[in-house]
Amino acid sequence: MKARWALVIAGAAVAIALVIGMISTSSHRGGESTRSNPPHEGGTLKLDGPDSAGYAVVPRRPVHVRKREPYVVIDRYCNRLFLRTQDSVLLEALCSTGSGGELADDATGRHWKFNTPSGVFPVHTKLEEPWWRKPDWAFVEEGEPIPTRESERLDNEMMGDYAIGFGDGYFIHGTIYERLLGTAVTHGCIRLSAEDLKVLYDHVRIGTFVFIY
Repeated sequence: MKARWALVIAGAAVAIALVIGMISTSSHRGGESTRSNPPHEGGTLKLDGPDSAGYAVVPRRPVHVRKREPYVVIDRYCNRLFLRTQDSVLLEALCSTGSGGELADDATGRHWKFNTPSGVFPVHTKLEEPWWRKPDWAFVEEGEPIPTRESERLDNEMMGDYAIGFGDGYFIHGTIYERLLGTAVTHGCIRLSAEDLKVLYDHVRIGTFVFIY
């Protein structure tokens, strides 16, 4: 078991080193992520691994992580989140990531795919006691009519006590389904237990980097 986790952590370290090294020494001409809409303009970086697309979004600007500055690593394949600095692990937690499932609305022809994006993203939002505004797909998924009143979309329990925003509409947040942590069941966001989310929220700031592979 110790050997297995050593390999996981080593793999994360290699992926981060590769991303930081490539970003620091290369210029990027731009491009599209093959996984989701990019949170900002940037290039694409080829990554080896189980990701069938094999590409992650990287920013145009160099990514510099100071030695003692925390950053977040999310392993989508093992559903693990790490809060760490360059020389220590501050938090290792079970999480839930995107299921990869698909949903179609027969009435309108709209289609959704629920993936967590891979890449490097700065934290841009920190919210306490967040409310979830349920999008159209949430009602389609439940077989319910899409409401016309905004108040019918609001849910004050689903996201837990805190939400940390990154990318284009993605959050690290709490969940009422803690029993499912460690499995890929979300619609793209990252779920954490209430205890682990509190630790993470207290350590990250606006601009903290989130590395997802």
